[in-house]
Amino acid sequence: MMIVDSCGWLEWFADGELADSFKEYLAQQDKLLVPVIIIYEVYKILKMNVSEEKALLAVGYMKGSQVIALDETLAMAAADIALQEKLAMADAIIVAVSRTHHCRIITSDADLKDQPNVTYIPKTDTHKK
Repeated sequence: MMIVDSCGWLEWFADGELADSFKEYLAQQDKLLVPVIIIYEVYKILKMNVSEEKALLAVGYMKGSQVIALDETLAMAAADIALQEKLAMADAIIVAVSRTHHCRIITSDADLKDQPNVTYIPKTDTHKK
């Protein structure tokens, strides 16, 4: 199982320069876990920058994988990770989900690249976060 971070989904849905790098992972819907915070981020950014229709289509596709809800146990684990590792809320939730489900994170988010369970796909200079 694996988690593709929101940056990967956004690259793929918006046909960004890194879309092909994430395609091999995102095409494996049966192996994807999708923390609900990623649905939030992808929907919000696509709706704001592309269209509501594209955002809804993206969410529909994402829901074809296993969606992981944020419950109190996961929220507290994420808060501990955020405090210990100085991560932002969304990143801490994603790390907490990956640790709970023993899976990899596929991302181009530099804040996550040093996590032991991360496959990091670096952005080019023109695609800095």
